[in-house]
Amino acid sequence: MSRFGVFLVAVITLNGCSLLDKMVYRIDIPQGNYLEQDDVDKLRIGMTEEQVVFVLGTPVAQNSFDSDRWVYLYKMDPNSGEDYRKELVLTFNDKRLQDFKGDFDKPEDFNQALDQ
Repeated sequence: MSRFGVFLVAVITLNGCSLLDKMVYRIDIPQGNYLEQDDVDKLRIGMTEEQVVFVLGTPVAQNSFDSDRWVYLYKMDPNSGEDYRKELVLTFNDKRLQDFKGDFDKPEDFNQALDQ
């Protein structure tokens, strides 16, 4: 076989390997806490940690050295299409919710405590 023939076979074989990945079925695996804006809209400044867990569930990550920062993370790596990732980071002070940031909009009445 000529050098060109060997080269052609090698290129076709390697190209086939890259196509094989697209042909194999992969299961969509969601990871983390799935949150919607409706869930985040229930958050209010001054909520206790227990109230936040009731509304959002247990966070994916809590820092052992800084228990005043909770991270809610959701990641979906679908078989087809783009990856989906949402993050919500809550900040507490004296076990009371102070603020949050991430991929969700802050509700208009977030700064109104539940006691009012």
